Amino acid sequence: MSQVSHSNAGSSASRSPTSFYAQPIANDICVSAMGITSAIGQGKSSFLSALLKAEHAFGYMQRAGRALPDELMAEGETGFIGAEVTQLMMPESVPKKSLRNISLTGQMALATLDEAWQEAKLADVDPRRVGLIIGGSNVQQRSLLEMQQKYATKPKFIKPTHAMTFMDSDLCGLCTEHFGIRGFAYTLGSASASGQVAVIQAVNAVMSGQVDACIAIGAMMDLSYLECQGFRTIGAMGSDKFADAPELAARTFDKDRNGFIFGEGCAAIVIERAEHAQQRQISPYARVRGMGLGLDANRNPDPSLEGEKYVIQQSLNQAGIAASEVDYVNPHGTGSTIGDEIEIQALQQCGLQHAYVNATKSITGHGLTAAGAVEIAATLLQMQAGQLHPCRNLDNPIADMNWVRTQAVPHQSNIALSMSMGFGGISSAMCFERWGP
Repeated sequence: MSQVSHSNAGSSASRSPTSFYAQPIANDICVSAMGITSAIGQGKSSFLSALLKAEHAFGYMQRAGRALPDELMAEGETGFIGAEVTQLMMPESVPKKSLRNISLTGQMALATLDEAWQEAKLADVDPRRVGLIIGGSNVQQRSLLEMQQKYATKPKFIKPTHAMTFMDSDLCGLCTEHFGIRGFAYTLGSASASGQVAVIQAVNAVMSGQVDACIAIGAMMDLSYLECQGFRTIGAMGSDKFADAPELAARTFDKDRNGFIFGEGCAAIVIERAEHAQQRQISPYARVRGMGLGLDANRNPDPSLEGEKYVIQQSLNQAGIAASEVDYVNPHGTGSTIGDEIEIQALQQCGLQHAYVNATKSITGHGLTAAGAVEIAATLLQMQAGQLHPCRNLDNPIADMNWVRTQAVPHQSNIALSMSMGFGGISSAMCFERWGP
């Protein structure tokens, strides 16, 4: 595990990091494979195609336990806007009869990991040299709500498997059992930064020699209507302003934004040394050049300019590159009234206003625990394709940046920065270099 650097009111974002992240990353640490599931497409090819065309799946969410029941909806109140996966294709190796005992979060993790597993040819790796990190905790709230409602008056009839499936180890057990992973597995919770923090810890596991290959999964957070209502009440989730046109609600970095719009998603990122991957004829996507991770000593959801600047600088310092060398930024960009403003200020004050910027969440929605991993996948797929996806609904940008707006832009990115932030004062950043000789 890495040391986590803390930033607070008494720290300076310009201070040179003194933690693990000040040490250079070995030149051969790479992303060798990935899998992706989202409301706009399952699989890397479908996902990238939808991104570049800015195709979306936004509407009023309909999943049982997530859509606000009619009897609980006040007069004039609208439902929750978001993007849901309409059809999840499961690998043939998962017996259909077993699906009834696997939550939607678990099914999505299996399907997504299968894509990454097959691409990386991990079946050819010693299972005791493969690790798994699940990014996300409290991720199965909707299924728990449905179960609690079903058995509220007859608790003795609850399925015995509930004794283990409610635990944070359930996803680890599910994935390690199916794929035969025997190295290590654990979950970590970093709110909306969970997916990216899982990738950071996967890098650390490979660098330290703990395993040869480590998979980081940004788990799908299965919200119930209780969490949606909580987010709406604190002003974090947008819905009401665009009640008549839900397709317009996700508008990251736009002056008319009024909160994040949820989107189901899951991503699996495989980290290993390039030589190890190339032994199996795997061509990496990108080198991991730098990482930043910090805390603001703050329980609340408000963002910190100093904290965000700090992790950007950490990432660049560890990469050993100047801000001027970064040519693309994939930001956290949620559509938050305050959060978007702070993030743009951090990018500007770190000298990144020249780099192309787009907002993946404007197309996919905000996957919360999955978001950081989903956006790493989006970043690397764009680097490989030599194109950057547009931003939906960016009609009136909040600042003067090098935006990718209405259409995809041909651009061969060499150095990209991806950022994630989470409730509880968590900030993270990762710097990637396009793979090449």
